[in-house]
Amino acid sequence: MTDLELLAPARNADIGIAAIDCGADAVYMAGPEFGARRNAGNSMEEVRRLCEYAHRFGVRIFLTVNTILYDNELPEVERLLTEVRDAEVDAIIAQDLAVFEALGKEAGMPVHASTQCAIRTPEQARFYEALGASRLVLERQLSLDQIQAIREAVDCELEFFVHGALCVCYSGQCYMSEAIEGRSANRGACIQACRSLYDLVDGNGKTLVKDKALLSLKDYNLIGRLEDLAEAGICSFKIEGRLKNISYVRNVVKAYSEALDRLIARYPSTYRRASYGKVEGGFTPDLKKSFNRGYTELFIDSKKGKWSSMDAPKSIGEPVGTVIQVKDRAILIKLDNPAIQLRNGDGFSFISKDHNSIVGFRGDMCKGSLIQCRTVPPEIHAGARLHRNMDTAFEKEIENDLPERRIPVCVSISVSESYNTFKLKVTGQSQDGRVAILDADAGNKAADNQQRMATLFESQMGKGTGIYSFRLKELEVLTPGRMLPLMPSSAINAIRRELAAKLDGMPCNKIPMAVGPSTDSGSATVGNSITYKSNVSNKVARKVLERLGAVNVEDAFEISHQKGAELMRSKYCIRHELGMCKKDSSACGLRMTQEGMTRHGKTPDGPLYLVNNGKRYRLDFDCADCEMTVKAT
Repeated sequence: MTDLELLAPARNADIGIAAIDCGADAVYMAGPEFGARRNAGNSMEEVRRLCEYAHRFGVRIFLTVNTILYDNELPEVERLLTEVRDAEVDAIIAQDLAVFEALGKEAGMPVHASTQCAIRTPEQARFYEALGASRLVLERQLSLDQIQAIREAVDCELEFFVHGALCVCYSGQCYMSEAIEGRSANRGACIQACRSLYDLVDGNGKTLVKDKALLSLKDYNLIGRLEDLAEAGICSFKIEGRLKNISYVRNVVKAYSEALDRLIARYPSTYRRASYGKVEGGFTPDLKKSFNRGYTELFIDSKKGKWSSMDAPKSIGEPVGTVIQVKDRAILIKLDNPAIQLRNGDGFSFISKDHNSIVGFRGDMCKGSLIQCRTVPPEIHAGARLHRNMDTAFEKEIENDLPERRIPVCVSISVSESYNTFKLKVTGQSQDGRVAILDADAGNKAADNQQRMATLFESQMGKGTGIYSFRLKELEVLTPGRMLPLMPSSAINAIRRELAAKLDGMPCNKIPMAVGPSTDSGSATVGNSITYKSNVSNKVARKVLERLGAVNVEDAFEISHQKGAELMRSKYCIRHELGMCKKDSSACGLRMTQEGMTRHGKTPDGPLYLVNNGKRYRLDFDCADCEMTVKAT
């Protein structure tokens, strides 16, 4: 039996609790420092509060300590890890080898190798497993075949992103933010240079594309590929978004939780959820309604596709129609579907006529296909494709129609008689295996209507109480004449509440987590030379690598700022995206120019450059491995 885990992001404890209520099996969040999203930090009190709530359902909490670390920060990291243990965090997500070394000294504290480790080969996977990682968070730009190869190479758990924003670069090896602004992505301060606008210039200085977010990718959406991923060896399905709001997290988590439940229903003897409780009721999720830049499955099928969101590096929303007429403060559109209902306060967006920006506005009054605004954006024009990026009715539904998560409890009641008094023995067994037993007197009067009394027992014991959903499994009557006692609803309800209180007094039987091997790193191997891409920024990480045989260990880019360094490497290729691919003849011929897509007969030779604010970055193309690199010039 394989435990499948839906792993949700949380900017804070309240969002984490919302994710749990919507079906998350695990939540990852940052503590006070050292998380790769600097604006998503939390006090340890907040971390502890989330842990207490999560553990009632057997849900796991993972803390991100996944920045690279400097020597002067190591004592503070040691102190933080002590607090993490006291808060009963279930695992640490780490990038820096100093964290692996520190956790290796303590038994039973699992460490997950962060996606920042850029694990994309079996050799890299074996290295981190040998260092003690109980789980590997794989690079996003992998195919199912590559995932399966890693699965065959290691025994530890594998985690994979399935939804949300995509870095264009291999995770943990993007140095553009540091090169441009001195703000390191590996230190949680990424400026998101991949969402900026660039010109594409050839070696002769000719501008081929102007003012496009040429490095911006669409968002990941693998909700239809969970079964494929599970078969390839993934046990944890991760949602990106520690900076996203509570509405986004609720919608996405509920959608993926329902998809996982459907998968498990198809294979009940193969898979089960990694936590307890069933999500009951609530809003109907819709992934089109939440923030996205358009969706892609990226390289999951080992094929290049149209991955870019160069025209829409921000969320543009779901398409609703085409503008027919703009007059005064009114916009008339032709709806794509007559069933689409626009409502007052909806937010809209469109791509400007020059394709260089996304313009947003609010519809103050919406009726049918007519939108009235206090201020009509001057860029809007007949023929513009209109999108809705804020559906007020859907947002209200998410806010007001919340699901409830309850742990199923099967109840058995045995009715007997002693000294002319009815006696009840009530046993409740929760989904996670806790057993609560209580004895109760039920008076000395038999019910006149036995069938009605049996129905009352079933209905009153079948209600939800707290985090539990009770169901009467068995009503055993051992009295003379098989008589049931006369009991009011309030007395049966009191028994149910007492059962819930007894269960609350017992810790949930969490499904055990995998714990990695001892970090003596005996089987870990490294080469003689370690480049800046290993992100070595402190003496502990350096000593770990030297202990494993490395002779020449370069400093991290954040320290060395090597000239001519490769700032990015990616499976994404601008040449392929714009129809300039020299390997794929089917893609050749299409070229983006200032006027739009047009046809040319020749692909430009020589290097290409990205230009932004006077800074130029060279693009190189490793066609053998089908990768693109970005370098400073």
